[in-house]
Amino acid sequence: MSTPSTPFPVVLAGARGHGRSHLLNIRRLERMGLVRLAGICELRPLDAEELDGFGTPEQSADFDALLASTGARIAVVCTPIQTHTDLALTAARHGAHLLLEKPPAPSYAEFRRMADGVAAAGVACQIGFQSLGSHAVPAVRRLVEEGAIGELLGVGGAGAWVRDEAYFRRAPWAGRRRLNGVDVVDGALTNPLAHAVATALALAGTPRAEDVEHIETELLRANAIESDDTSCVRLLTTRGTRVSVAATLCAEKSSEPYVVVHGSRGRITFWYKQDRVLLQRAGHGPEESVHGLTNLLENLVAHLTDGTELLVPPEATGAFMRVVEAVRLAPDPEELPAHAWRTEPGESAPRRVVPGVDGLVAVSADTLSLYSELGAPWALTPKADSR
Repeated sequence: MSTPSTPFPVVLAGARGHGRSHLLNIRRLERMGLVRLAGICELRPLDAEELDGFGTPEQSADFDALLASTGARIAVVCTPIQTHTDLALTAARHGAHLLLEKPPAPSYAEFRRMADGVAAAGVACQIGFQSLGSHAVPAVRRLVEEGAIGELLGVGGAGAWVRDEAYFRRAPWAGRRRLNGVDVVDGALTNPLAHAVATALALAGTPRAEDVEHIETELLRANAIESDDTSCVRLLTTRGTRVSVAATLCAEKSSEPYVVVHGSRGRITFWYKQDRVLLQRAGHGPEESVHGLTNLLENLVAHLTDGTELLVPPEATGAFMRVVEAVRLAPDPEELPAHAWRTEPGESAPRRVVPGVDGLVAVSADTLSLYSELGAPWALTPKADSR
């Protein structure tokens, strides 16, 4: 990648919580001469300790005014889900290119409003699915296209994580489907384990909205929240490929999430947070490889500098947004009966555990089955979308 003649001025909206990782990444790219932190948009300004190493960038709770005063060329948006579209369009009006955190929007209509708006403004937009920056994704796709595992039969995703009750109290929108009448759709499949869904769709070669034919969902919750914490989804693509993802935030123990590509003569497992791939096929021993990762903000800078192709433009997340829409339109998640979960000590608060769910998540990825098809006593009848 060419180094720009002058570093791109960047404004970060949302610098605490997960936004802290963006702040640290901006610092890394500053040292490379690629960007310069020009401003931070937060409701409460960062103090000197939080700004350690960044000097005194301009700070304001007014994103519009901050973009105008800093002349930012890039805006990184890491704010509550329901604010993404309006903030993205505000940045686009100022001609600022975008790194927009996932999920890009809480509904398909808001996603289209965002994507169409930034396209009309002529600015670049990268969606923050960092797993899609892994070099393993094109490597796995090549293996599938070359027939390394025979005919593609389907793709399954699995995510079993531990989250305590404090996780759902970390922000007013956490664990909510709606807030003050506005869609949020914060659930296991759409936010914390959204990478499993987006990565499964990418490995199936069906990332666009028009690639999805049919969606089934099963949304449940053990926690006292609105959104789902134990869920599964299954899609049928227009190619006839089945893609399923099972997820829970009530696991007995946290494990690395993964996506498994099933073929008629083998399988490929991708642990997307580790960029690790395992190829297993008939007539060969197992082959494991670890791949590189392209940072998405760095890729956006390369796109602006020398025309490098964006890794995750909005259209590459259209199928994922169809899943978000199916979850949004589904009935509110079913509360699991008290006998289906137990309480254990968590990191900072008690946590609810669904016994046996870890195994169900794994079997779902292996068989492309929904919880109800695996005999879970608390499972639901799957809900299909209207398409």
